[in-house]
Amino acid sequence: MRKLIFLLCVFALPGFFLSTVSAQETLTAAEQSTAIDSLIHSLEENYVFPKLAEQMGQHLRQKQKAGAFKNLTEPVAFADRLTEEIQYVSKDKHLRVRFDPEGAARMRAHAASDENEDDGPDPEWLKQMARDNYGFQGAKILEGNVGYLDLRGFFPAAYAGETAAAAMNMLSNTDAIIFDLRQNGGGDPGMIQLLTSYLYPAGRDVHLNSFYHRHSNDTSQTWTLPYVPGKRNPDAEVFVLTSNSTFSAAEEFTYNLRNLERATIVGETTGGGAHPGGMMPIAQQFVAFIPNGRAINPITNTNWEGTGVSPHVEVEKEKALGTAHQMALEKLAEKAESDETRRYFEWFATYLKSKNEPPALSRQQMQACTGNYGARNILLEDGQLFYQRTGRPKMALVPLSSTSFALTDDPDLTFTVEMEDGEAAALVVESVNGWRERTERKGAQP
Repeated sequence: MRKLIFLLCVFALPGFFLSTVSAQETLTAAEQSTAIDSLIHSLEENYVFPKLAEQMGQHLRQKQKAGAFKNLTEPVAFADRLTEEIQYVSKDKHLRVRFDPEGAARMRAHAASDENEDDGPDPEWLKQMARDNYGFQGAKILEGNVGYLDLRGFFPAAYAGETAAAAMNMLSNTDAIIFDLRQNGGGDPGMIQLLTSYLYPAGRDVHLNSFYHRHSNDTSQTWTLPYVPGKRNPDAEVFVLTSNSTFSAAEEFTYNLRNLERATIVGETTGGGAHPGGMMPIAQQFVAFIPNGRAINPITNTNWEGTGVSPHVEVEKEKALGTAHQMALEKLAEKAESDETRRYFEWFATYLKSKNEPPALSRQQMQACTGNYGARNILLEDGQLFYQRTGRPKMALVPLSSTSFALTDDPDLTFTVEMEDGEAAALVVESVNGWRERTERKGAQP
């Protein structure tokens, strides 16, 4: 039974509905009836709210009696209609039915076997998790020492822990961390515990969430962990990017940090699924994800079911990263304890803002900045300004103002043209580290 228990203690994990199914066939009326009976039984035995499960069963019986499923002999269409009907009553987006004869057979075999107590999850699922790098799509350092983690799923820490530790340790020296959950459909609360623990100091116990379980009629709690592999980053500014596709465990991570006031949420309101559960076989050919628990946040005493998690800053999901990055730099500059540190973050904030929304310069303004400045040249070609050092390739410039520029792909340097009587007089090159060089203009653009 261990494999089924494992699946019954999580939110909907990415990949649950991606298994390969056999060739589609035509369902008989008897097979439809058996599937409906099996689904109703599973709902009544397992769904977190028994009265609502009873209502879903009654609704399915009424639809069946009215002939609503009679012409749905194609299995996928039939499964989709069952999903539609039970979600219509419950409003629970976790509830889903899928045509998957192979998956149903595997679940029944595991449930019936007396030899699988120590088997663990399905080996094929473990392989798929590894191929997906356990949801860790990418980790990198953005301009201004802002960490970025693109996370597509919360996979069990027992298997994904090493990958999670590697990602968080890579970001351990950053001043801010952006968690990108815009394409994250959920997963395991254990991974939420692990990642969140990196955001708090050792020795501080933080109550993250509680879960009511129907089968045992009790409530369990999740807390930050006393130990994590590697280095924590408790002082980092934290941002979470969301979209309307952010769902389930990804919403819990967001909801937890929002209510703990540990993160700024940027993006769109999330999908609204707060009931953990697991996959179950339905008749011989179908499987269903049926929630058997509910989340209870220790601060709000409720959850995000049906409402989603609203962001602090609402923007289109495509603009969420640029917005959060800009906010991170501005917040870091605001709380800087020295002029040097403040200058560092303001430098990159100015660059990022100009790159995202470059000032509109006329051709006349751009032409006024061109010229030869010793070994350095500012060129105007096809409406684009370029910087070129003698004997080296040209590099495109992005305007910071009408007379100040940065390299499009390298924010470490700025180029400021000093003007006298409306004409360029000198070029000042500065680096983020404080180096500065001024060169007088020698002639017009070559």
